Amino acid sequence: MTSICAVLFDLDGVVRQFDEDYTTDIERRHGLEPGAVVDAAFEPELLDQVTTGRISRRAWVARVGEALGSAAAAEEWGRQPSEVDAEVLAIADALRAAGIRTAILTNGTDTIPAEADELGLTEHFDAIFNSAEIGWAKPDARAFQHVLDALGVEASEVFFTDDSEGKLAGAEEVGMVTHHFESAEGLREALRAEGFAI
Repeated sequence: MTSICAVLFDLDGVVRQFDEDYTTDIERRHGLEPGAVVDAAFEPELLDQVTTGRISRRAWVARVGEALGSAAAAEEWGRQPSEVDAEVLAIADALRAAGIRTAILTNGTDTIPAEADELGLTEHFDAIFNSAEIGWAKPDARAFQHVLDALGVEASEVFFTDDSEGKLAGAEEVGMVTHHFESAEGLREALRAEGFAI
């Protein structure tokens, strides 16, 4: 019998997906070098500022525009649509039906609550934890400890999945069971290995 009572999901790349061609198309149409938008948006210091709540998402997009020399390209990138992975939601629903708590921990911005509502995620997860509200971003162990304290559970009782292997380090540091997400089926197999009948 598994001792896990909560499953914690990453958001982007796990629960919701983005079309990579969207950004490539923006770069092409605005005469930008391939990869320019990602390089500007995910510059480590800037990314840390927005994901720990020190600057807003609006300010982040503006800074990306400055780096690109194109506010229009940045604004368009900032409106990038996303789709929820129905298979992952089905897994979350099955876990909840079995009495397991489900939650999201995302390195997000101040707009995550509105985005989660728009995507209907609050109907599928017991809690959504956002680094911009917590003040620490994955893989900082303090972000994971915040989740444990909020849920009132032990680290050994939590299973965490993320599509970025580097983000798993903080979860492992506090003692969570971790899984590198590559597909919904892979996640199912990992959960079955932990004793879940899903």
